[in-house]
Amino acid sequence: MSLFKARDWWSTILGEKEEFDQGCLCVADVDNSGSGQDKVIVGSYKGYLRIFNPHPVKPGDEVQPEDLLLEVQLREPILQVEVGKFVSGTEGLHLAVLHCRKLCVYAVSGTQGNVEHGNQYQIKLMYEHNLQRTACNMTYGPFGGVKGRDLICIQSMDGMLMLFEQESYAFGRFLPGFLLPGPLAYSSRTDSFITVSSCQQVESYKYQVLAFATDADERQDTEQRKLSSGKRLVVDWVLNIGEQARDICVVSFNQGVSSVFVLGERNFFCLKDNGQIRFMKKLDYSPSCFIPYCSVQEGTINTLIANHSKMLNVYQDVTLKWATQLPCIPVSVKVANFQDLKGVIVTLSDDGHLQCSYLGTDPSLFQAPKVDSREINYEEMNAEMKELQKIIREATKTQDILPESEKQRDVTVTAEVSPDLDEESQAIDSDVKAGAVPSVTVKITIQSRVTAQKPNMAVCVQAPLAVTCDQFVFDDLEPDSSETVVVSVFLKENCSPSELEGTCIVSYNIPTGIPRVSQCNFSLPLKLVCFPVQPSKAANHKLTIDTNKPPISFVTIFPDFVDPSEGDQANALGFQFLTGSKTTLLASKTSQRYRIQSDQLEDLWLVTKELICRLEEHFKKQNCKDFACTFSGSIPLQEYFELIDQHFELRLNAEKYQELLSERAVQFRAIERRLLTRFKDKTPAPLQHLDTLLEGTFREVIALADAAEENQANMFQAFTKLKSATHLVIMLISLWQKLSTDQTAILEATLLPLAEDTQELGWEETVDAAVSYLLRTCLSKSSKEQALNLSSQLSMPKDTSRLKKNITLFCDRLAKGGRLSLSTDSATQQAAVMPGGCATIPESDLEERTIIPGSTAMFASHEQTTKQKSKPGKKRKIMLFHLEVYSSSFQNACGRMKQMAYISVFVGIISSISCYNSTMCRILSLFSLFCQERLNCKDQSWN
Repeated sequence: MSLFKARDWWSTILGEKEEFDQGCLCVADVDNSGSGQDKVIVGSYKGYLRIFNPHPVKPGDEVQPEDLLLEVQLREPILQVEVGKFVSGTEGLHLAVLHCRKLCVYAVSGTQGNVEHGNQYQIKLMYEHNLQRTACNMTYGPFGGVKGRDLICIQSMDGMLMLFEQESYAFGRFLPGFLLPGPLAYSSRTDSFITVSSCQQVESYKYQVLAFATDADERQDTEQRKLSSGKRLVVDWVLNIGEQARDICVVSFNQGVSSVFVLGERNFFCLKDNGQIRFMKKLDYSPSCFIPYCSVQEGTINTLIANHSKMLNVYQDVTLKWATQLPCIPVSVKVANFQDLKGVIVTLSDDGHLQCSYLGTDPSLFQAPKVDSREINYEEMNAEMKELQKIIREATKTQDILPESEKQRDVTVTAEVSPDLDEESQAIDSDVKAGAVPSVTVKITIQSRVTAQKPNMAVCVQAPLAVTCDQFVFDDLEPDSSETVVVSVFLKENCSPSELEGTCIVSYNIPTGIPRVSQCNFSLPLKLVCFPVQPSKAANHKLTIDTNKPPISFVTIFPDFVDPSEGDQANALGFQFLTGSKTTLLASKTSQRYRIQSDQLEDLWLVTKELICRLEEHFKKQNCKDFACTFSGSIPLQEYFELIDQHFELRLNAEKYQELLSERAVQFRAIERRLLTRFKDKTPAPLQHLDTLLEGTFREVIALADAAEENQANMFQAFTKLKSATHLVIMLISLWQKLSTDQTAILEATLLPLAEDTQELGWEETVDAAVSYLLRTCLSKSSKEQALNLSSQLSMPKDTSRLKKNITLFCDRLAKGGRLSLSTDSATQQAAVMPGGCATIPESDLEERTIIPGSTAMFASHEQTTKQKSKPGKKRKIMLFHLEVYSSSFQNACGRMKQMAYISVFVGIISSISCYNSTMCRILSLFSLFCQERLNCKDQSWN
């Protein structure tokens, strides 16, 4: 930031919510007053044309009304305004206004006023040209060396230069190789037009070449072009600047050599007439506009360059002479003369801040006010210090390492799910094949205690569920205000979801500029994806959940699915999913058991979860604290492995389709090149069935693309089914082994590390790495297993045999007394927990798991690692891999368990690259135990 600010001589704000750009500002003596005093002409995209005659005002005073000479609203947006000799028969200055499809030339005149209101100004339309093409910008000058008048050249959006000899249209020419329009300028010294093409090249075209080239109207007609006598449009010179240009200006002061100035995105160029570089300046900021002006030193040119940091820099050639601060980001800058004050800087911002300023040396420094000296009261300061220390102690009393969120948040978001489905479904573009897809309304309320700036809200539900609107943008929230929105959730894809939960996230800025986020979760009803039907007796998959309480009637716990007329006799309930499958829930009359059965394994998950949640809620209302659910059956691993194989097979198919598509695309491009060569040949040759081969290849590409798209949809459904089955397996294992909340969190992070499945990082390799890590840490049986190293990278395996073997071994270790833990000293703990129940892994088993499919990395024993010195690069790779495995495995852990995971990650990473140092390992183990002890303490001052 500059110490000096631009001194405000005159400024005003133009209109309300108007937009301005580079060509909307011009300064000239447009009314031909002869006084040499410039007027400021401004046009806006809303069609307002304003002409100002600024007068100096005192600081704090408002702009005088008589400074605005003229304000008129034209019916079309104004792209550019210029002042020149545009009317034949007179050398007076006239105003040219460029619209999207029209060019208008006006005469500005003033009438002497006889009253206190002053002079009256008006504009008169001299002539206009209706354009056949959409205009972009224009330039003017004495084209062809004419004397006493200016001609106009307009560049269209499609690359046509349209030249007008004042009241008449001259000709039009298309620029060769045109893609997007760039800035345009005219050099009177060389009689040429200079622009910057989309190839990032400065190009110059002679006016005489344009005049004698083939007419633009004949460009599309090949036969007419052959018969035309015009010449081909060729460029005079080209200079590659390597970036897009923001503006071009051609200047020549004091009969000196003409220079072409080009302002790029990061560089500033000065070129000679022939395109050679005189000098260039690399800018360390992003410029917004510039203007060259005459320098007092002979042979140099001064340039004003404004940037997006609200700075205005003054350069003399490439030397920075001055830098000043502006109140806004200008999009256009000019230099004008007002009332014997020459060199006033006129700037215009995109929102209409028009300012006339000059460069001053009065620094606006902050001066601190004088403080009255007073004696220090030590007793009051001591009492205040004790009060502050008391507040600090109260704030640091927390059970976690991380500080708890404030009890009263600045912004609170709540979501209320309607208990009933919508009477009229709000489902849109649903692929579900059912007759009617229901929807449920979610009412979301945002309450703010302070001023919340730029609040945005996102409503997220996991596919295949969808919401009618998932993004909301609000105006700034005032203190103690609220906003309420209503959305509807429905089933969009033709498969059952794995979770019936959603999240609302609100991001905002507090008045100090600090970004904050608030969120809340909501649960969706089960009847959103299924409806009651008659129960079925036969099913392929059955589960039995044991409880320690008598069975509850389904009328009590499932009132929304059971007819109340059935009374307490309802012990069977059927659920028909919208996707077509059916699940049956049975309650035993004699024992404390519930059975869930279905033809599909993944369909058991939602009903089982809903049953356990409703049972826990029912007994909680009755103040029954000893209710528990258990599972004593066998884990359905074989059926689970079938879903894994189905998902993995679709991933393999996706790779095959990608390879085939790549091959066919290469073949298609090769045939295209052959055909293009044949068509360009002057002597036609037979195609030799290349067109037939091209059509056949095109059909193959389309068929493969359709097959790949269908496979992608099937893979999404398979992954959704796999997630549902994984949730079910996690619940059964937790009920079977009576896992704690922290252990269940570790199990979920291990088997469900990914929210989405991709070809680059899939579910199989991620879960395999996480399970392998647990098998060699907390579930290991010997130090030899702990010495095994994981692969240095995650890659898609060749098959799922290793994954299925690890999951089976994982369940077997849990069955024999293993417990999930993140402690680095887990091997010693497991030896005490598993009293002789687990045998050592056989050497053959270790050898089978030595080589990882798809990778050349091998497991190395501890003795081998002590003999070999690892290179620093290899250590870093191992460290990064461990960090990836740990973070992906424990990203869903919460509370103290998550903090223990972070400590174990740190210890595991350091120990993995320092395993050859026994002293280091001992120190890290003691550090881990110390951290865990501190986590269990209430005093967190150690942090």
